[in-house]
Amino acid sequence: MKAMILAAGRGKRMRPLTDMIPKPLLPIGGKPLIVHHIERLREAGFQQIVINLGHLGHLIEKTLGDGSRFGVEIYYSDEQDEGALESLGGIVKALDILGGEPFLVLNGDIFCDYDFNPNFDLKNKLAHIILVPNPEHNEKGDFGLDDSLVLNKDDDMYTFSGIGYYNPKIFQNIAAKKAPLAPLLREMIEKQQISGELYRGVWHDIGTPQRLKEINENL
Repeated sequence: MKAMILAAGRGKRMRPLTDMIPKPLLPIGGKPLIVHHIERLREAGFQQIVINLGHLGHLIEKTLGDGSRFGVEIYYSDEQDEGALESLGGIVKALDILGGEPFLVLNGDIFCDYDFNPNFDLKNKLAHIILVPNPEHNEKGDFGLDDSLVLNKDDDMYTFSGIGYYNPKIFQNIAAKKAPLAPLLREMIEKQQISGELYRGVWHDIGTPQRLKEINENL
């Protein structure tokens, strides 16, 4: 199974830090955030990683190279000419690299200790997403969960972690244009095509300079 790290965003809420440094290269515990992802993916057994490039993407490519020094193969999906395509557009643009088998996608601006699984079985579902307890900045949550079936509405709502396993069929007939992933997920949830799980381990959304500061202090 291949993995994709979404790393093309502008990171406007992180300004001025991201005026000169792309958000995935901001340091967590003295190491670029995206390197934490790459190392955890490698330890889990992933060998091939796709990274999309947008804002200051050339600095990400310069820092990571072909991935050999991390023990993986890195492939780049370049969006620098189009501008960031957001999550859905970025995935669709990279489909030729990701191939025809299910793959893992994770946001490049989270920090977590979730155990990625290169052998994850989607069974008869088109996607499996990881939910987490709601952080302070998203108290209402995004999705509900009934056993392993994801719901658009429920009494107990949770936050989408930015981690998911996807069958490429879910992206059929979708153009590689700027678009978020959430509307497609909600459409497929209505068709009962999305499974999920609640993860209660370490997970942080590195969305503001203050959150970055707090995580580094805690580490």
